[in-house]
Amino acid sequence: MAPQAKSMDSYHSSRPIWEPGPDRIERANLNRFMRFVRERTGNDDIRRYAPLYDFSLRQPGQFWQLVWEFCGIRSSGDFEPALVDGEQMPGATWFPGVRLNFAQNLLRYKDERVAILSHNERGQSRQISYAELHVEVARVAHALKGAGVGAGDRVAGLLPNIPEAIIAMLAAASLGAIWSSCSPDFGVESLVDRFGQIEPKVLFCVDAYTYAGKPFDCLEKARGVVARVPAIGTLVAIPYAGDPSRLNKPGNVSTWADFAGTGNPPLNFESLPFDHPLCILYSSGTTGAPKCIVHGAGGTLIQHLKELVLHTDLKRDDRFFFHTTCGWMMWNWLASSLAVGCTVVLYDGSPAWPNADVLWDLAEEAGITVFGTSARWLASIEKAGLRPGATHKLLNLRTILSTGSPLAPESYDYVYGQIKANVLLASISGGTDIISCFALGNPLMPVYRGELQCRGLGMKVEILDNAGEPLVGENGELACTAPFPSMPVAFWDDADGSRYREAYFSRFPNAWCHGDQAILTKRDGIIILGRSDSTLNPGGVRIGSAEITRQLLAFEEIVESIVIGQRWNDDERIVLFVVLQEGISLDDSLRERISSHIRQNTTPRHVPAKIIQVPDIPRTHSGKPSEIAVRDAVHGKPVRNRQALANPQSLDVYAIIPELQD
Repeated sequence: MAPQAKSMDSYHSSRPIWEPGPDRIERANLNRFMRFVRERTGNDDIRRYAPLYDFSLRQPGQFWQLVWEFCGIRSSGDFEPALVDGEQMPGATWFPGVRLNFAQNLLRYKDERVAILSHNERGQSRQISYAELHVEVARVAHALKGAGVGAGDRVAGLLPNIPEAIIAMLAAASLGAIWSSCSPDFGVESLVDRFGQIEPKVLFCVDAYTYAGKPFDCLEKARGVVARVPAIGTLVAIPYAGDPSRLNKPGNVSTWADFAGTGNPPLNFESLPFDHPLCILYSSGTTGAPKCIVHGAGGTLIQHLKELVLHTDLKRDDRFFFHTTCGWMMWNWLASSLAVGCTVVLYDGSPAWPNADVLWDLAEEAGITVFGTSARWLASIEKAGLRPGATHKLLNLRTILSTGSPLAPESYDYVYGQIKANVLLASISGGTDIISCFALGNPLMPVYRGELQCRGLGMKVEILDNAGEPLVGENGELACTAPFPSMPVAFWDDADGSRYREAYFSRFPNAWCHGDQAILTKRDGIIILGRSDSTLNPGGVRIGSAEITRQLLAFEEIVESIVIGQRWNDDERIVLFVVLQEGISLDDSLRERISSHIRQNTTPRHVPAKIIQVPDIPRTHSGKPSEIAVRDAVHGKPVRNRQALANPQSLDVYAIIPELQD
């Protein structure tokens, strides 16, 4: 059955599905923060979220200073001015007189409490205290410095979600080096597309990993990357799921133990400007190699602490889990919770192996209090008939976070009916581009079916029509119309900033256009409807269409191709259209070869759900394939840019393809 467009009526709920009790409200960090703001400003009106949100927009400099003080961020220098050129977007500067170190703030605790609790699908577990974490980071930082790594150099990870990834990231950050990581299911080509641009000096990897019970080699893949990225002078391999004897073979590979050593060097923290680069994440450009998004240390730190402490209500006694890979920004978000002093719970492996209950088993065993996952996973366990509330003791669980794609209204019913009735279900939305959120949870407010609770503090999020005018209760473009600290510092190798401005500020003047279709409800909630640009987003994983179409150059049978995301079953699936050489038809054998080649050279997430032969592909007058026009035609929407097409008649076939209806 073809997907149906959602109407406002399908989302609308006049009554909340959950409300916080008086005790939860009283103990919430956000409630304490409101008292703190009243004391500091003398503004007695700030007793609800709405006036606090309004204050955060009217007085951004003062607001972020108060967040800084409330969250106890360690720094030196002058807090005044907090914001320079605040009317420019991009172009605003935050805290130009402040110096800090990101790792120092995440390692503020040095006691015996558990910092990291790590599990994997093979049944292995380990825990690391804050004191032990401090020692491990010091050792790796000392080794990195010995390898010639300093401020501004890049350090990369090809790692599963294991403690060594966090340790290596913190070690790099302590020196002022720039961290960048990818999950180990990436192919060599995709890794070279990324690491080849940023040229890291050191690459960390595991020897092998498992997923759904199957072993996958990683060491040879890492060696393949090193061979094609000459800047990588040191490869550090972590024995994890492979044959340890392989690491004894000659070659430029150090084991983690040999690299880090067993000494007890001091851990020093380089004091750096607020905007000093912290990490590089990768966007999904639709016309070439992925864009390398550079995020600053100060902006990432203060934004994450605002979201974790105030919106997520994270406290020192919490056990915080998010099912993520090291290639998704939620890993960075999860790691930042170390600054709160809570226990970070890691899991490496399939969320459905050896059984569909594996993450709920972990939640019960580890006593997880804040459980983060994807909307797609919640929908999948509902379809599988899981009833975690009946099969597991989730006594400690108080918050469930969902992101990656819009959470269907039916999933709200499932969570409250089959997981836990007294839990805050916070659907959150943001992205790699801002390494944070535009809209997210709120421990003081009710939850309404199908809605994100609120816009984030300090984030002037508006829904704009095609003329750039704000909308309420209507579908439009999600935009942020005032600067915020976690805007990227830059794109890598974009000296004049032109690619950065084109990516986010080309549609509306002085406003960040994020590429999401959304609705701002009359009660100030947000409904995310899906992507509005040509970026693919299956299961919440952003993928550039060019990453897929570039792989098809290896097929002589394929003349042209274009790939889109089709809305399907409250998610998005990848559909690949191909034009073949005359006389050739698309059969199952060719489909399988295409799928296999894409899987081997990118990741399993890149493999299209549908591969369909078409006679022609719409192109602009400059010869560029028009993905947006195809997507609009597939979804039965008016094609906005038909006049810009050289062959608009080619679109007619896309609206009547039978394979797209199942």
